[in-house]
Amino acid sequence: MSDGLEGVVTAETVLSSVDGAAGRLVIRGRSLDEIAGRMSFEAVVRLLFEGFFADLPEESGLRRRLGAARAEVFRDIAALDRRLTTLTDIESLRAYTARFADGDDLDTALRLLAAPAVFTPAMVRVRRGLQPLAPDPTLGQAADTLRMLTGGAANAGRAAALDTYLVTVCDHGLAASTFAARIVASTRAGLTSAVLAGLSGLKGPLHGGAPGPVIAMLDAIGSSERAEGWMTAALARGERLMGFGHRIYRVRDPRADALKAALKRLDGGDPARLALAETVERTALALLHARRPERRLDTNVEFYTALLLEALGFPPDAFTNVFAMGRTAGWIAHAREQLATGRLIRPEARYVGPTPRAA
Repeated sequence: MSDGLEGVVTAETVLSSVDGAAGRLVIRGRSLDEIAGRMSFEAVVRLLFEGFFADLPEESGLRRRLGAARAEVFRDIAALDRRLTTLTDIESLRAYTARFADGDDLDTALRLLAAPAVFTPAMVRVRRGLQPLAPDPTLGQAADTLRMLTGGAANAGRAAALDTYLVTVCDHGLAASTFAARIVASTRAGLTSAVLAGLSGLKGPLHGGAPGPVIAMLDAIGSSERAEGWMTAALARGERLMGFGHRIYRVRDPRADALKAALKRLDGGDPARLALAETVERTALALLHARRPERRLDTNVEFYTALLLEALGFPPDAFTNVFAMGRTAGWIAHAREQLATGRLIRPEARYVGPTPRAA
């Protein structure tokens, strides 16, 4: 038995491969370097969905249908239950998504892809006392999300940066949320139920809930001169340094490099913030190596996720929702793959409790 199922193969997939020893991520035969910053989110969605939907259009057609899905989803925003604002952003997204009917067709899949892109900027604006903005179906998902967030058209560089992020996090093997989505899909519950399972898995701080605390750490450090002392004290208290170390990767997370490159290309970024982050990164890696020389704890996707999404104008509370914008594509693809190739997932547990007494 493997604690946490580590090393246990529970499915065969054509969708993604994670090589933790080499620091390599492959999405449907393409390395992360081939797609991050080079392919649009819609193009990668089509790559993931290929073979799972009979009516899957080409990239331009998929972009139009996804834009139409955003417009359809927005109609529900007008009747937004304001009690959702009392929940966390990921909890409110989950409650909002639960309104959708289940189905296994492409229209259902596109509504689920559109939901976090429409709901998240709407919720951010409502919390700021602003009115939600309707989508522009003619735009790509990344550009339209930023327009609905800020109220102004996103320039090409900012849209490309969010595109890079969504592509980078679209799938990552059988992460906890993806496995949860496949388990639910295996019962034939439908895509909405599978995505809700994924959202519930993503909510946890050990999975998708981690990028926000990176911002809190950087704010607490404040300046490059304080980095070593602050992190040394945090480690002495037994605290984690957020954004470092990964369950799978034993070398640098390749997604961290893709997002750092996107951040450096971003117009209008804060050079002082980036300089602080790079100092924190160097210092953290040195301290972690000195404390744990037998295990390499390197920068993971959360560190530069936090910096990139902050630079794009998302508040930390919404970071997990933006993660869901990208990862929903992977959940849907895995759900469809499970329906096509897998059985009901039903592992066994070894009973270690007390035995009944003889009569």
